[in-house]
Amino acid sequence: MTGIRLVRLLEADGTPVEDERHPLPPPEVLLDSYRALVLGRRLNQQASALVRQGKLAVYPSSHGQEACQVAAAAALRDGDWLFPTYRDSIAAMERGVDPVEVLMMLRGDWHCGYDPLAHRVAPQSTPLATQLLHAVGVAHAARLKGEDTVVMALCGDGATSEGDFHEALNFAAVFAAPVVFLVQNNKYAISVPLARQSAAPTLAHKGIGYGVPAELVDGNDAAALTAVLGAAVERAASGGGPTLVEADTYRVEAHTNADDATRYRSDDEVEQWRERDPLVRLRFYLRSTGHLDDAAEAEFTEAAERAATRVREGISAEVPLDPAELFAHVYATRTPQLAAQEELLRAELAAGEDGR
Repeated sequence: MTGIRLVRLLEADGTPVEDERHPLPPPEVLLDSYRALVLGRRLNQQASALVRQGKLAVYPSSHGQEACQVAAAAALRDGDWLFPTYRDSIAAMERGVDPVEVLMMLRGDWHCGYDPLAHRVAPQSTPLATQLLHAVGVAHAARLKGEDTVVMALCGDGATSEGDFHEALNFAAVFAAPVVFLVQNNKYAISVPLARQSAAPTLAHKGIGYGVPAELVDGNDAAALTAVLGAAVERAASGGGPTLVEADTYRVEAHTNADDATRYRSDDEVEQWRERDPLVRLRFYLRSTGHLDDAAEAEFTEAAERAATRVREGISAEVPLDPAELFAHVYATRTPQLAAQEELLRAELAAGEDGR
């Protein structure tokens, strides 16, 4: 386990790389990954535009690391669970959640925007690493109940500095919980570079101390991610326990619209990573092998544009507000105090309407 090496199946120019442990996924799988990358890139662009227009309160873009999102969702089976972070909107969408519902939380809605149980996608987590404990709990509970369920728990490099990350790994290892930890190492925890977060050779090495098998994979290589995460899910499903996967990637855009990334990184650094674009890399490969033609490219682009239009219209639509929702989901059985507060609010609202 100590000899962790980078898994890469496609070079930046699309040239295939032989790997003795991880074969290149079939062309049809990679073609669908490309479709998802095109969609994810367009939705990232649309969501960022909605922030500038004041339609979204905030949006943490995953531009440049969409391959992690796409591969994580694709590796899971229908009955598995995804536990995303605030930056993993594309992964949630790829699991079948309506893009408008995914973005409702970032618009400022009071709930997560979608039904987690219906999609088996937990609410997106803003606090770092807290969702990892929940993910391990779901995985452990499924194992105790004899359910065939694997959990994919996503986090960033900054989350590996949190205590919850270590507790989650330790519990998962001791109880052989069927969970796959995907660390998207995009080099910065907001403005804190990786070198100021960890002295470990790689973040994948953090699995060693817990007895968790670990992989380091090129996070801008959709083919390698698909192969590695797919194998990790199969291992967990067969009773092999957890796996830690570090994806070596990069956050091309700022942390959020509230962040000025030019204060802590150079334009040259960003441009170097743009050259490793996961979408372009997979396009090069599929084009060179004849599995992607102009017709398919146009189909994917048009579908992505339709989705962006739907998101734009859905987020821009006015949502009627019901003040009674303040009291609807506080207790299973409403307390007398809560009922009195609701009646008081209703009376004040009625008085206001009468006074108009």
